[in-house]
Amino acid sequence: MTVVDRPKTAIKRMGPGWAARYRATVIVSDVLCALLAGGLAVVVRFGEVTPYVEPYAVLSGALPVLWVVVVGLSRAYEPRFAGVGSEEFRRVARAGVMLTAAVAVGSYVTKIDLARGYVIIALPVMTVLTLLARYALRRRLHRKRTKLQCMRRVVAVGHKESVADLIRLVQKERYHGMHIVGACLPDDGASVEEVAGVPVLGGFSDVPLAVDQIGADTVAVLACPELDGSALRRLAWRLERSRTDLVVAPALMEVAGPRTTIRPVAGMPLLHVEHPELAGGRRLVKNVFDRVVAGLGLVLVSPLFLAVAVAVKTTSPGPAFFRQTRVGKDGATFTIVKFRTMGVDAESRKVELVSDADGVLFKVRNDPRVTRVGAFLRRHSLDELPQLVNVVKGDMSLVGPRPPLPQEVARYGDDVRRKLLVRPGMTGLWQVSGRSDLSWEEAVRLDLRYMENWSLTLDLQIMWKTWSAVARGSGAY
Repeated sequence: MTVVDRPKTAIKRMGPGWAARYRATVIVSDVLCALLAGGLAVVVRFGEVTPYVEPYAVLSGALPVLWVVVVGLSRAYEPRFAGVGSEEFRRVARAGVMLTAAVAVGSYVTKIDLARGYVIIALPVMTVLTLLARYALRRRLHRKRTKLQCMRRVVAVGHKESVADLIRLVQKERYHGMHIVGACLPDDGASVEEVAGVPVLGGFSDVPLAVDQIGADTVAVLACPELDGSALRRLAWRLERSRTDLVVAPALMEVAGPRTTIRPVAGMPLLHVEHPELAGGRRLVKNVFDRVVAGLGLVLVSPLFLAVAVAVKTTSPGPAFFRQTRVGKDGATFTIVKFRTMGVDAESRKVELVSDADGVLFKVRNDPRVTRVGAFLRRHSLDELPQLVNVVKGDMSLVGPRPPLPQEVARYGDDVRRKLLVRPGMTGLWQVSGRSDLSWEEAVRLDLRYMENWSLTLDLQIMWKTWSAVARGSGAY
């Protein structure tokens, strides 16, 4: 296998200049947020500029510089956090807490009389404004990435099947910012021109040459026995010359950062993977959070409940609510409650239909059994609001795997059955990642990923994303 010959004019190094521009935009945004917070604190706390207030006006002018330094020390400007994950937001929040604590301790030690009202307004508002601005910039970056802008040009290295899986994943989730422009496969003598539409540029020994040839800035190495520790070290040395980033995917996929740590043993870095926390204090906190939020939600949406129930009852014969047996935690069955979206003869007509889905799910686009009001309710997930009752009762969680039917569970394999170790959810990664448009394998993968990497922070992120998924109404049928 040899590197594909390309014209000399195409061999052009294309560094990620967008990353430097994006970081500059973020810094300017942080400066503006700090200026706005400082000015707001002066106006709210003092009302007018007097000789007593002048030092605080000067402090407000210096606050942006101090804020950028503290955020920089928290390493919240690193390009690897741009656009994905919650680490960027955690580091900004940590910078705000650190700065607030430093100001409090510093004023106490030096006995500087700082107006508490100014500090209480300026620093928290600055942190919140910065987080909101970062979120807005991230959304803008994601929109650009859907058009293949602001992407990292990646050469994928590994076996054909693994490379193909990675290509399909990043093409579907472009917001990660990885655009695979070439692949390098094992030097086994096989003649392969492309993988999933991406050209094969050579073997493992050709990676640095392929990087220069295709103008890539990142190399993604997938788990394979040929690339052991020594081979990876030598590859990293060869890539140092061109300042090309090297990322390595471990053999254990779908495990998030909080569960993995690097432990050096005898000079060799070992990846330690903690078991998922399926019980204990954190799960108790989740259960309490679920029930409290669900109870408040029932109170707040009770007028909407009444309106939807009347609409369902008056537009088609039958009850307003639909009850069905589902399988919950540890295989226990429970009765799920939803607004009725189909005719009362839906089950008897099911034999007339052919599922559009693969796997064990039964899904039909343009299902003739769905009523006109039911189609609207399904599109915006309003039919699932009564499941708040199931959450309050403890049958379900706000966030979790999709609640399966008993006949679906009967066809589960051992791996899929692992989903039953936790309570099913009203929403989840499957809800915010495509809903019914997902394949069976993809839905299972997302459910297992959630179960393996659960955290309250992840729950809050999924709940936040659910609003936009429901508003779009895509993938619901």
